[in-house]
Amino acid sequence: MVTWEDVVALGTELPETEESTWYRTPALKVAGKGFTRLRTDAEGGLVLFCGLDEKAALLDGGDPAFFTTPHYDGYGIILVDLDRVDGQHLRELLTESWRLKAPRRLVR
Repeated sequence: MVTWEDVVALGTELPETEESTWYRTPALKVAGKGFTRLRTDAEGGLVLFCGLDEKAALLDGGDPAFFTTPHYDGYGIILVDLDRVDGQHLRELLTESWRLKAPRRLVR
Protein backbone atom coordinates (compact mmCIF):
# COMPACT_ATOMS: atom_id res chain seq x y z
CA MET A 1 0.00 0.00 0.00
CA VAL A 2 1.34 3.40 -1.03
CA THR A 3 0.61 6.43 1.16
CA TRP A 4 0.57 10.15 0.44
CA GLU A 5 3.86 10.34 2.35
CA ASP A 6 5.34 7.86 -0.16
CA VAL A 7 4.10 10.04 -3.03
CA VAL A 8 5.73 13.09 -1.42
CA ALA A 9 9.00 11.19 -0.93
CA LEU A 10 9.04 10.11 -4.60
CA GLY A 11 7.91 13.48 -5.91
CA THR A 12 10.38 15.56 -3.97
CA GLU A 13 13.23 13.60 -5.58
CA LEU A 14 12.32 15.52 -8.76
CA PRO A 15 13.91 18.97 -9.26
CA GLU A 16 12.16 22.00 -7.79
CA THR A 17 9.20 20.03 -6.47
CA GLU A 18 7.40 21.51 -3.50
CA GLU A 19 4.60 20.35 -1.25
CA SER A 20 1.58 22.59 -1.50
CA THR A 21 -2.20 22.49 -1.80
CA TRP A 22 -4.41 22.49 -4.84
CA TYR A 23 -8.19 22.66 -4.65
CA ARG A 24 -7.69 22.61 -0.88
CA THR A 25 -6.09 19.16 -1.02
CA PRO A 26 -2.48 18.05 -0.53
CA ALA A 27 -0.48 18.48 -3.73
CA LEU A 28 2.95 18.57 -5.30
CA LYS A 29 3.94 21.39 -7.63
CA VAL A 30 6.84 22.20 -9.89
CA ALA A 31 7.51 25.86 -10.70
CA GLY A 32 4.13 26.68 -9.17
CA LYS A 33 2.22 24.22 -11.38
CA GLY A 34 0.45 21.26 -9.84
CA PHE A 35 1.41 17.86 -11.21
CA THR A 36 -0.32 15.66 -8.67
CA ARG A 37 -2.85 16.02 -5.91
CA LEU A 38 -4.65 13.79 -3.47
CA ARG A 39 -8.39 14.01 -3.95
CA THR A 40 -10.60 14.18 -0.86
CA ASP A 41 -11.51 10.98 0.94
CA ALA A 42 -15.02 11.13 -0.47
CA GLU A 43 -13.67 11.31 -4.04
CA GLY A 44 -10.60 9.13 -3.60
CA GLY A 45 -7.56 8.70 -5.80
CA LEU A 46 -4.40 10.49 -6.74
CA VAL A 47 -4.60 12.83 -9.75
CA LEU A 48 -1.76 12.49 -12.29
CA PHE A 49 -1.28 14.02 -15.73
CA CYS A 50 -0.53 11.80 -18.71
CA GLY A 51 -1.10 11.64 -22.44
CA LEU A 52 -4.51 10.58 -23.70
CA ASP A 53 -2.98 7.44 -25.25
CA GLU A 54 -1.37 6.53 -21.94
CA LYS A 55 -4.65 7.10 -20.12
CA ALA A 56 -6.50 4.85 -22.56
CA ALA A 57 -3.84 2.14 -22.23
CA LEU A 58 -3.98 2.24 -18.42
CA LEU A 59 -7.77 2.05 -18.38
CA ASP A 60 -7.92 -0.66 -21.04
CA GLY A 61 -5.24 -2.68 -19.22
CA GLY A 62 -7.72 -3.73 -16.55
CA ASP A 63 -5.49 -2.86 -13.59
CA PRO A 64 -7.89 -1.80 -10.79
CA ALA A 65 -5.32 0.75 -9.58
CA PHE A 66 -6.26 3.07 -12.45
CA PHE A 67 -9.61 4.73 -12.99
CA THR A 68 -11.30 7.92 -14.08
CA THR A 69 -14.56 9.79 -13.62
CA PRO A 70 -16.74 11.61 -16.17
CA HIS A 71 -15.24 14.87 -14.87
CA TYR A 72 -11.90 13.90 -16.44
CA ASP A 73 -13.26 12.61 -19.77
CA GLY A 74 -11.26 14.05 -22.65
CA TYR A 75 -8.39 15.15 -20.42
CA GLY A 76 -4.94 13.62 -20.02
CA ILE A 77 -5.52 12.87 -16.36
CA ILE A 78 -5.58 9.45 -14.71
CA LEU A 79 -6.74 8.66 -11.19
CA VAL A 80 -4.71 6.23 -9.13
CA ASP A 81 -5.87 4.10 -6.20
CA LEU A 82 -2.91 4.23 -3.81
CA ASP A 83 -4.06 1.05 -2.07
CA ARG A 84 -3.67 -0.88 -5.33
CA VAL A 85 -0.87 0.72 -7.33
CA ASP A 86 2.58 -0.80 -7.72
CA GLY A 87 5.20 1.57 -6.29
CA GLN A 88 7.51 1.40 -9.32
CA HIS A 89 4.65 2.06 -11.73
CA LEU A 90 3.60 5.01 -9.60
CA ARG A 91 7.16 6.40 -9.73
CA GLU A 92 7.09 6.27 -13.54
CA LEU A 93 3.68 7.94 -13.77
CA LEU A 94 4.61 10.58 -11.21
CA THR A 95 7.78 11.39 -13.16
CA GLU A 96 5.84 11.68 -16.40
CA SER A 97 3.26 13.95 -14.76
CA TRP A 98 6.12 16.13 -13.48
CA ARG A 99 7.68 16.24 -16.98
CA LEU A 100 4.41 17.42 -18.48
CA LYS A 101 4.20 20.37 -16.08
CA ALA A 102 7.84 21.27 -15.46
CA PRO A 103 9.57 24.08 -17.35
CA ARG A 104 11.72 22.89 -20.25
CA ARG A 105 14.91 23.97 -18.48
CA LEU A 106 14.18 21.40 -15.75
CA VAL A 107 13.14 18.58 -18.04
CA ARG A 108 16.45 18.66 -19.93
